[in-house]
Amino acid sequence: MNRLALLDICNAEIGTAEITGEAHNPRILEYHQSTSLKASTDEVPWCASFVNWALMQAGYRGTKSAAARSFLNWGIAAEKASLGCIVVFRRGTKAWQGHVGFYVGKDKNGNILCLGGNQSNQVCVAGYPAKDVLGYRIID
Repeated sequence: MNRLALLDICNAEIGTAEITGEAHNPRILEYHQSTSLKASTDEVPWCASFVNWALMQAGYRGTKSAAARSFLNWGIAAEKASLGCIVVFRRGTKAWQGHVGFYVGKDKNGNILCLGGNQSNQVCVAGYPAKDVLGYRIID
């Protein structure tokens, strides 16, 4: 399977969102099952769970980690972004914090457009500052 087919899998998930209150979206709980954390709520950060799940659906092995930065050691490092590659961002003030998703382009302001999970509590395309990119990774 190629990266475009992987993006098709991700695109089919757009709109999957957290449920406010006591209930939890079963699809997000399914994403969590692709990691060793196996979180049981949709309030636990789930960007890495989504990426692991999508990779698994496409027949690839992920990191099995719920940590976004775990993808900095996955696949092959790439100098530049390419459609469907994994992009890892810094987030927050702690060295372990991050965000991960699939690269789908740039906006007119130079922000990196990322298709991923837990972006405004849902699967969607969102822009992130290019200065926050820690790395691009491609499937080996």
